[in-house]
Order: sequence, then C-alpha cells, then structure tokens
Amino acid sequence: MTHVTSTHSDDRAGILLVDDMEENLAALEAVLRSLGEPLVRARSGEEAMKALLRQDFAVVLLDILMPGMDGFETATNIKRLDQAKHIPIIFLTGTDADSGFAFRGYSTGAADYLTKPFDPWVLRAKVKVFLELHQKSRQLRRLRQQDRDRMEELADRIAAMEEALATSDQLEAGELHARMAALEETVRALRHGRP
Repeated sequence: MTHVTSTHSDDRAGILLVDDMEENLAALEAVLRSLGEPLVRARSGEEAMKALLRQDFAVVLLDILMPGMDGFETATNIKRLDQAKHIPIIFLTGTDADSGFAFRGYSTGAADYLTKPFDPWVLRAKVKVFLELHQKSRQLRRLRQQDRDRMEELADRIAAMEEALATSDQLEAGELHARMAALEETVRALRHGRP
C-alpha cells in the first residue's frame, strides 16, 4: 500500500520512494524530509505504478532488487506512461550489485545511479536539483499558458474590431484609433513578457 508521509499540495512536488524494505524507506525519508516536499512510499513496482497514475512527482528513487517487478522493469514501465515518462529516476542498489547494473539502469532511462550505503548529503543534493528542475518546468508551463491566454484575448479583440468594421459604415475614427492603440499595447506587452 502506498503511504504518504507528508500532505500533498498542487504547488509542491512529490518524491516517490520505491523499495521493498521498510528500513530503506525509513532511511530515505529521514534523509529527504528536510526538503519539505511530500514523500510517497511504494513497497513494490506495482505500487509505484499506481502512485504515478494518481499524482505527479518530481523524481523517483527506485531500488533495483525487489521481488516481483524489479527496478529495471518498473523503470521501463514508468517510461511508457505518458504522464510519467518525463520523471527522472534515481536507481538505488546495494554495493554487492552486478557491475552491469549501472549500464542497464541508464539504458532503461535512469537519470542517476547510487550505490547503498549512499552519502545522505549527495542524495539530498541530487534530489534537490530534480525538485528545482521540476519547479522551473511548472513555472515555464504556467507562463506558456498565460501567453496562450493573452493571445486568445488578443485574437478575440481583433475579431470584435473586424466585426465592428464590417457592420458599421460610420465607426468613428477616434474609437478605431483607441481600439488599435489598445491592441498595439497588448502586442508590445506580449513581446516584452509583461502581463
């Protein structure tokens, strides 16, 4: 069962922790809690997939060696999900892992690979970078949406002016001039990124 250790908010990015061992999940939470983002636990690849269908995450920390769906299979399935394929994955594995694990991890789309026991400062720093990238990506999406909204408004205003010109034989020059000036100001604001 997926366990949320912090309240999720639309403005905060979740961190998905995937490991079949309770002590490993507790250790990850202890290291990452100070980042102040929601930490969501998944005890298997299947639980991870369900969590990814329910909410957006900034990063997935994924153990390689798990019973059932292992980390490689889970990563492959994550990259197949349209809503999750962009989420960076950090693979975590024990020191006795096969030397080919790193190559296999990167080939399945992992962004990084850490060996346990990991340095908590390094892990926190890597996760923080992905959180910041996620935040910048969200900001960029919001700005693009604002630009689309402004362009729609501009198109509506132009259509209204065209309709007024087509239906009125005597549109006053002053009114036309004022409308054109307002449109020009809107276009200038869009060019300079102002609201």
